[in-house]
Amino acid sequence: MTTTRPAPADASASDTAATDTAATNTAATDTKRYVRPYGDTSGDGMVQTSFTLPVPHGPRAEGAALLLAAKMGMEPAMVVHSHAIGPDFTFFVVYGSVRHIIDLTEVEVVEREYPLLPPSEVNTVIKRALRRKMVVVGACIGTDAHTVGIDAILNIKGFAGEKGLEYYRELRVVNLGAQVSVPDLVKRARAEKADAVLVSQVVTQRDAHILNTQEMSAAFREAMGGRRPLLIAGGPRFDPRMAGDLGVDRVFSRGTTPGEVASYLVHAINQRKEQPA
Repeated sequence: MTTTRPAPADASASDTAATDTAATNTAATDTKRYVRPYGDTSGDGMVQTSFTLPVPHGPRAEGAALLLAAKMGMEPAMVVHSHAIGPDFTFFVVYGSVRHIIDLTEVEVVEREYPLLPPSEVNTVIKRALRRKMVVVGACIGTDAHTVGIDAILNIKGFAGEKGLEYYRELRVVNLGAQVSVPDLVKRARAEKADAVLVSQVVTQRDAHILNTQEMSAAFREAMGGRRPLLIAGGPRFDPRMAGDLGVDRVFSRGTTPGEVASYLVHAINQRKEQPA
């Protein structure tokens, strides 16, 4: 129950007016449809971008940077920083105004459809649903040797103040580390009777993260059909909307915490239990 406390008798009219104005501004923000970037003043369209051009550092390079900025719709624009990268390249930071307006009704995102649960509740749900520990296998696949992401989710030390999945009493975590081939991942997941497989992909040159993940999901479908484990992909360049195209159950991107993954796991196993055999 919400209790409204009356203003003190000595509250000034200006205090009350300020409160009303703040409430009005909050409501306006919540219902806003069109927005522009904010730099120095509201709605001025100011943005900052950085890039490298294959041009030696100097006036010609700066002119090329401003021309590129104009073609990108930044007008007026100014080079606020530049420095040489070797004899033939220049790095730039450009600041300028764009005319573009964003319609917030056109924004498409994947909303989290499940609640975030504390570890104790995650453990309770798993124990009740499976009557055994849930087995989670994780790896960096292909040639990817960047284990920071998968370790942040799986290792007990965790990430962002949250303990990793190893901390959860009802989870048995098998971290295979880096550069795991897809056939080896499938073989190990079958041997461990994995309920879920988490793959991390940081290397993205030539869409390696997309191709590797699609290869992985196809291999699990071929080897296990409808009895395959939950397949979860994660990495800073993944778009959560890509799950269907990648053939996985869920995609997590930058900033995901262990608690989000753990909460998704129990949500997904409950959904699977509700599906007809």
